[in-house]
Amino acid sequence: MHAAVVKQLDQAPHYEEFAEPVAGHEEVVIKVCAAGLHPIVRALASGSHYSFNAEVPMVAGLDAVGIQPDGRRVYFGAPRRPWGTMAERCAAPAAMCLPLPDGIDDVQAAAIANPGMSAWLSLKERAELKAGENVLIMGATGVAGQLAVQLARMFGAKRVIAAGRNVGALARADVDAIVPLGGSEEEIRGALAAEVSQGIDVIIDFLWGRPTELLLQALTGEFKANSTGTIRLVEVGESAGKTINLPGAALRSLDLRLLGSGFGSVRIDRIFATIPQLFEAAAAGRLRVDVETVPLADVEAAWGREEKGRRIVFTI
Repeated sequence: MHAAVVKQLDQAPHYEEFAEPVAGHEEVVIKVCAAGLHPIVRALASGSHYSFNAEVPMVAGLDAVGIQPDGRRVYFGAPRRPWGTMAERCAAPAAMCLPLPDGIDDVQAAAIANPGMSAWLSLKERAELKAGENVLIMGATGVAGQLAVQLARMFGAKRVIAAGRNVGALARADVDAIVPLGGSEEEIRGALAAEVSQGIDVIIDFLWGRPTELLLQALTGEFKANSTGTIRLVEVGESAGKTINLPGAALRSLDLRLLGSGFGSVRIDRIFATIPQLFEAAAAGRLRVDVETVPLADVEAAWGREEKGRRIVFTI
């Protein structure tokens, strides 16, 4: 069969022949229709993700939409290495195969599941967002950030503040305020401080790095000795940097709860439990992402392409 084969961790996958998957115990071989190119897929294929434990050669891909032997259309994940989902066929645990509702097509389902899980879990499982709270999304122009904005609204947030570089895209989103991240550090810090002064309960951070350091400076700059509100900052991504400088004063002067959201911090059964709810919301028109479809044969050329608010989905 043809697949996106990773031969070297520092190179894009090649479209070439790979051994057919064989179903193991309680597994099923699925005919793949669409697979999303998510940031975690790139990280796993490069060996840079914290959960990486595979060897090359291997097939890229973490999740996909396909057809089971019984004809059912399913979303599935957790393939057994060295096989991945970016192939004509893939073996996956039967327990990790979820039927798709009729109102969502293959490409939209493949695009929305992974970033949707990321946004949903960070808001509901980790931050425990309550209706009426104020939410700041750091990195709101990315696909996961866009979905976090939509989900925050769906979950009843009072104010949704979007921080990102693409101000034009943020202006088209359903948000109450925008923090542009393309200016000077003084301008960014000032814009964040203006929103902090109005109250922020939950921060979903897809950026980390310097933007988060500026946010922490804005938070500590609004010090109030009688403040009683807890701020929950959930680190989800690190597109702006892998580390931050965390001043001790930020923890002493704020009731700040630092959390992470991802594989390991949330159990896999809890992660998969969110997916049917995501698909139901998408089928009802409440959630949507922009998608760029690419034939799997063009995987090498598309691999390093910048996302720019649209999720690349390979079709097979």
